[in-house]
Amino acid sequence: MCGIVGYNGKKKAVDILLDGLSKLEYRGYDSAGIAIKDKNIEIFKAKGKLINLQDKIKDKNLKGTIGIGHTRWATHGEPSENNAHPHVSNNGNVTLVHNGIIENYQELIQKLEKHNYKFYSDTDTEVLTNIIDYYYNKYKIGPIDAINRTMVRVRGSYAIAVMFKDYPDEIWVARKDSPMIIGQNDDGTYVASDVPAILKYTKNVYYIDNLEAACLKKDKVIFYDLNGDVIKKEMQEIKWDVSAAEKEGYEHFMIKEIYEQPEVIKKTINSYIQDNTIDISRSNLTQEEIKDIKEIYIIACGSAYHVGVCAQYILEDLTKIPVRVEIASEFRYRKPLLNKKGLAIIISQSGETADSLAALREAKNAGIKTLGIINVVGSSIAREADHVLYTLAGPEIAVATTKAFSTQLIITYILAIEMAHVKRKINKKKYLELIKEIQTIPDKIKNILEDDTNNIQKLSSKFSYVHDAFYIGRNLDYAISLEGSLKLKEVSYIHSEAYAAGELKHGTISLIEPNTLVIGVITQDEIYEKTISNLVEVKSRGAYIITVNPNKIDVNKVADFTINIPETNKYFYPSLTVIPLQLLSYYITVSKGLDVDKPRNLAKSVTVE
Repeated sequence: MCGIVGYNGKKKAVDILLDGLSKLEYRGYDSAGIAIKDKNIEIFKAKGKLINLQDKIKDKNLKGTIGIGHTRWATHGEPSENNAHPHVSNNGNVTLVHNGIIENYQELIQKLEKHNYKFYSDTDTEVLTNIIDYYYNKYKIGPIDAINRTMVRVRGSYAIAVMFKDYPDEIWVARKDSPMIIGQNDDGTYVASDVPAILKYTKNVYYIDNLEAACLKKDKVIFYDLNGDVIKKEMQEIKWDVSAAEKEGYEHFMIKEIYEQPEVIKKTINSYIQDNTIDISRSNLTQEEIKDIKEIYIIACGSAYHVGVCAQYILEDLTKIPVRVEIASEFRYRKPLLNKKGLAIIISQSGETADSLAALREAKNAGIKTLGIINVVGSSIAREADHVLYTLAGPEIAVATTKAFSTQLIITYILAIEMAHVKRKINKKKYLELIKEIQTIPDKIKNILEDDTNNIQKLSSKFSYVHDAFYIGRNLDYAISLEGSLKLKEVSYIHSEAYAAGELKHGTISLIEPNTLVIGVITQDEIYEKTISNLVEVKSRGAYIITVNPNKIDVNKVADFTINIPETNKYFYPSLTVIPLQLLSYYITVSKGLDVDKPRNLAKSVTVE
């Protein structure tokens, strides 16, 4: 996922652009560049980290108050200064930055070559730049008509910010499927691909919809539809605290966000539970609609998918509604058979995940009610879903999700309890018991962080050499093992797999050898003895065993190291067991000297296929 920042106002643009790009580094990138308009448009690009770009321009006296910037994650063309954005049309009239992928770029190249256009890079973005220029010159039309003709002509996903030499006091933007947000204050107008880039400057924003464009002047923003007609937009206020996007003394964002979990979980709980009553009325999902639901489809990617796996166990057990958990990228292509009285739940932190957004649209096209569990207000999924439940995690900067995952879990608990209550699958006493217990989760997480962090940190240094790790559990313990395994592999680069404990004998146990790391999650009363038996088997083959379990479960004879967690209701253990697994991944990664916030090859939000 690339990053876009633009500014048009009273202040020096270079400072705002570089600051904004630094706030987007977490999204992943391999090069960076800016274009500043003073007397002419000056472009500076550099391969590698943003510091390389800063070094290149540190002695330049860039006074311009209008400009666009970009951090690139290579898709078309290798990481290089030549392929970095901004790109410029052949005649120098159009300067552009772009997030996304243009799928029919080869067809467009052939068209442009017939009109004597040449190409200096290997990118689809340069093609997009010249297509805008082609329509602008051929039809002698203004920026909005050139951009709209381009939007109709190209296939793929994009968010673009464009500067025209003939319109020196304006930035033009447009989007399809890639996120974009526009801000405004007394000092000017701003555009960015994510909130943290402009949160320092303004909380007053506009959300631009698919196939819409806008013109950013110094003191106002004008929006257009695909016909070129002016449309009205309501300004909205971002509620996030600016400090939430800063490290505030922590070494990394990941550990800061791990420690923020008690607070953001409590905020999320309190937003839906008041006076021992669950209230999800803001989602506009009525009790009548809940009573009518006959099947649930949970659709997500990555960690959000693991939330769905947890939710499947809880929803089915409490509501007695059949639940399927779907990987979004598979759901959108496999033509699933859907019950017209089903509910599709799409889980996404950003609300912009490409496959999840496409799956949402597939579900809507099939006539299925849709519900988004989303962290970002105004995001595409939040706007397009029939119903929305917001997590209150605040901005999450580390690539590896922690607090967003935990707040998503909480929302699924609340939804399951409410649906079970509405469908009369649980009585009032059980309803109140579950509500009371869910409100204890923030303090129990806080206790884990206070009691176990030092021991986990000491333990982690022993495993920086490990090449393979296996996470095992049953039922909800298996579901959370999936997340623990993903956390370890994505930040530490250690090969890691999660298995339902009963599957060990069906092939996986052949991989166990002396000093293999095996993490057992053991919380479920009815079946914990079976998981312990599986751990005995791997221990006899030389594995090193770490267990995560409440005190009441005796693992002394099998575990080499035990992480004890507080007791809770069986449904809520994932919220507690995930905390030690997050800490374990974090400290192993730090002990290896790796960049835990920006793991290689990964981006925060996957907004292209």
